[in-house]
Amino acid sequence: MKQLFRIIFVSMSLVACQNNQTKNAPENTNEMTVEQSTWEILFDGTNFDQWRGYLKPGMSEQWSIADSAMVFTPGAEGGQNIITKNTYTSFELSLEWKIAEGGNSGIFWGVHENPEYPEAYQSGPEIQVLDNERHPDAFVGEGRHTAGALYDMIAPSDDYTNPAGQWNQAVLRIDQENNQGTSIMNGQVIVEFPLHGPKWEAMVAASKFADWPVFGKFATGHIGLQDHGDVVAYRNIKIKRLD
Repeated sequence: MKQLFRIIFVSMSLVACQNNQTKNAPENTNEMTVEQSTWEILFDGTNFDQWRGYLKPGMSEQWSIADSAMVFTPGAEGGQNIITKNTYTSFELSLEWKIAEGGNSGIFWGVHENPEYPEAYQSGPEIQVLDNERHPDAFVGEGRHTAGALYDMIAPSDDYTNPAGQWNQAVLRIDQENNQGTSIMNGQVIVEFPLHGPKWEAMVAASKFADWPVFGKFATGHIGLQDHGDVVAYRNIKIKRLD
């Protein structure tokens, strides 16, 4: 009889453990998988399959892969900007960047390729990538040239960047339907801006881009990374379409 009670007790204990494990488990394990599947990997540290040079069929040799990051090393020939092969309208772009001491680079969106415009920045607005401590741009333009700024138009609310040589996590959210752009630096919202309409046009008119015929004119375009003549690295690049 004691042996029978022992068997019943062990069985009940196992059932109780299984019930506790079920209560502690995620309610929907597929939810995370679905969420992850909405992201498109633009760079996983192994190849440039999603990228090419601006107005070029392939990648410049000045861009290489080291320690799972894409690294730009300036050479004799400038203008080695790169763009995504695909185009995007509304999206959330997430990446990490690391700039060399005294360095400058940038993240473009809405880039429209046209041989009449040899630089990606002639059409694509820019979120600045910069060494805020050393680069001259950080000390002019009332902050509109510092890291995370909507370049030459809106300064960040504060400086949340890590020093040159350290990684920063940046998120750029472009929502064309709701006319809302957002720049996030290391988890902090630092710039919010319209994407079209009278307020956007007023910002452009007050900037260096006032007389640029195609600047910011394209809701759909390529994502771009800038060659500004300085060493810069990017990694963990992914994008989620919002449209």
